[in-house]
Amino acid sequence: MPITIDKRIMHGKPVIKGTRIPVNIIVGSLAGGMTYEETCKEYMITKEDILDCLAYAAEVTASEKVYPLKKASGERGG
Repeated sequence: MPITIDKRIMHGKPVIKGTRIPVNIIVGSLAGGMTYEETCKEYMITKEDILDCLAYAAEVTASEKVYPLKKASGERGG
């Protein structure tokens, strides 16, 4: 997976290897409604780069710990 993390590039955010394009920008663009083609054109990346970003995001969220939030006082149950 050509996603790299280097504290000297974008303050250590994960980026597409050989670029300064953070993974979160690509995932956010897709979540915001951009197509693969639009994203490739906007950031001058390949479809493979996009798939690598999505794979990285999936891996990170799969290993993430989730902690249930307590209901705030006065909050109604659902």
